Amino acid sequence: MSQANETTASVVTEFFIVGFPGLQPKYYSLIGVLLFIIYIAVITGNSLIVVLFVTERSLHKPMYIIMLSLSFSDIGFCTVALPKVISRYWFNDGYIGFHVCLFQRQLIHYFGTLNSLIMMIMALDRYLAICYPLRYPVLMTNRTMRLLIGFSWVTAMIAPTISLMQRVKLPFCGPNMIAHCFCDGSSINQLACADATLTNLNAYAVAMFVLLVPFSFIIFSYLSILVSVLRIANAQGRLKAFSTCATQLTIITIYYVPRFVVYTTSNIPNAQLDSTQKISLVMFYSLLPPVVNPFIYCIRIKEIRQFFIKWCFYINRISQKSIS
Repeated sequence: MSQANETTASVVTEFFIVGFPGLQPKYYSLIGVLLFIIYIAVITGNSLIVVLFVTERSLHKPMYIIMLSLSFSDIGFCTVALPKVISRYWFNDGYIGFHVCLFQRQLIHYFGTLNSLIMMIMALDRYLAICYPLRYPVLMTNRTMRLLIGFSWVTAMIAPTISLMQRVKLPFCGPNMIAHCFCDGSSINQLACADATLTNLNAYAVAMFVLLVPFSFIIFSYLSILVSVLRIANAQGRLKAFSTCATQLTIITIYYVPRFVVYTTSNIPNAQLDSTQKISLVMFYSLLPPVVNPFIYCIRIKEIRQFFIKWCFYINRISQKSIS
C-alpha cells in the first residue's frame, strides 16, 4: 500500500478507487457483476454497429459514419472507465498508479468531450437533411462528414489537456482515496494538499464551454427542424421527420441534462449532491447512452433493422444445415 495513507509528509504515488461510498461489502459482487454486464453489453452492441458498417457498403453514408464514430467513442470510454472499478469490487483491487490515474482522467474527459462534439455533428446532419433536403446530398457528403468527425477526434483533446496541465501543478501528499468509480477531475482535486479552488473554477468554465457550445447549437438545430416539420402539409411526412429526431433527442437529453446538474451543483455550496447521489448520476449519464445507443438504432433505423434481420436468418440457416 502507498505510504501516502500513513503520513502527510510523503508524496502520493497511487490512488485507491473507492467506488460508491458507503456501499456494504455484501453488495460488492453484485455491483461488479452489474458493471461487467454493462461493459459486455456496450462492447457487443457497439461492435455490432462497427461490423455492420464494415460489411455493408450501402451503409457508407454520412449518418452511419456518425454512428460508427459514436460507437468507437463509447467502446473507448467504457474500456477506460469500467475494468478498474470492476476489479475493485470483485478482487478489492482498487489501487491505480498516480500517473495512470491522471491518464485515465484525461481519457474520461476526452471521450466525454468527443461525444458532445459528435452529437453536435449529428444535429447538424439532421438539420441539413430536414431543413435543406434538396441540397443535403451536396452539403453533406461522406468526405465532408469524415472531415468533421476527424476534426472532432483531434480537437476533443484540447479541453481535457488544458485542465490536466492545471492539475499536474497541484501537490498530492495526503489522502489517496478517490470517492468515485474512476479518476475524474473534481475527485482528484479534493485530495490536493493545496487550495484547488481556482483549478476547480477553471475546470468548471472549460466544462461549461465544452457542453454549452454544442448544446446551444443542438437546441438551435432542433428548433429549426421543428419549425420546418410543422410546415410539412403531409401528416405522414411530419410523423416520419419527428420519428427520425426523437431517438437522438432522447439520447441528447440523457447526455446533457444530468451533466449540467452535476457540474452546476458541484459549484453551488448549498446545492451540492452527496457523494452517492453524484456518483450514481455520473454513472447513469455516462453508461446509459453507450448501452442503449446501438440497440435503439438497430430497432428504429430501417436499413440497420433489415440487415440485422437478414443476418439472423443467415445464421439460423447455417445452424440448421450444420444440425442436419
